[in-house]
Amino acid sequence: MTRWGLIGASTIAHEWVIGAIRATGGDIVSVMSTSAKRGQKYAADHGIGKAVTTTADLVGDPQVDAVYISTTNELHRDQAIAAARAGKHILCEKPLATSLSDAQAMVKAAKEAGVVMATNHHLRNAATHRAMRDAIAAGRIGKPLAARVFHAVYLPPHLQGWRLERPEAGGGVILDITVHDTDTLRFILGDDPVEAIAFSQMAGLGKAGLEDAVMGVLRFKSGVIAQFHDGFTTKFAETGLEVHGTDGSLIGRNVMTQRPVGTVTLRNAEGEQDLPLDHRNLYETALAAFHAAIAGKGKPAATGEDGVWSLATGLAVVEAAQTGKAVKIEPGL
Repeated sequence: MTRWGLIGASTIAHEWVIGAIRATGGDIVSVMSTSAKRGQKYAADHGIGKAVTTTADLVGDPQVDAVYISTTNELHRDQAIAAARAGKHILCEKPLATSLSDAQAMVKAAKEAGVVMATNHHLRNAATHRAMRDAIAAGRIGKPLAARVFHAVYLPPHLQGWRLERPEAGGGVILDITVHDTDTLRFILGDDPVEAIAFSQMAGLGKAGLEDAVMGVLRFKSGVIAQFHDGFTTKFAETGLEVHGTDGSLIGRNVMTQRPVGTVTLRNAEGEQDLPLDHRNLYETALAAFHAAIAGKGKPAATGEDGVWSLATGLAVVEAAQTGKAVKIEPGL
């Protein structure tokens, strides 16, 4: 059994990750919050035996085998490196960091320590996206030409906070949502982005100059171009992902979500058919793969390197939106 420490008494751990760790055979033995009061209440609410107030206390605990990092983004680097040096396996929220050099340093530290490092890109674990990946790999739409991602949502008030107020914490819709688009497209297409162009928008939710919506285009190595629309401001939009090829199209609806829902339709010369889907909890799928990787069986669903790729793309989109110019994507891996 893998024994976990939570670095951050977070909403996402509460809503999704604690349950997924336990459902896949893990145990949670400690939680770290810089607020002793919050940490103690969180531990009591979730049946966690210990609450500490520093990263050093958590990663120095011999009872902890792995850590889940879900603090604000500017804190990830030092926490991940401390965990790696203490010999703990690492599952880190996205974006891995607020700069490419920090993310690269995290991956390097994990490699040097010989620990498993994963990025919590949950969407690649969705049955919808796996069905799309498999259909493309099987040649069912011919050569992929273009993709479109609809990932504009409404950020609920209890999650707004730092995402809309703190640039130094990596706030804004691009580093929160566009990185997920990137990872999902890389996973589905088996391809890497090389260039980005974008326009961002401040429609009233973002503060301190942070964007709350963005539209843009990514160009991939193969020549595929992918359009994306991400937002915190759209209360009534539906999410989706489409991939269009020479011989067919895949139409995913309600698929850019944490929940195991959505449909995928294959449209080609023979007509339309819905692909069969085995919907399962996305986070449980991720944690099962992570526990297996610790045991030496395969890799995590999304590696640290995958997290570097999505951050590099997100930062390129930020720069493209600020400068009005196309920006090359260079992860430095």
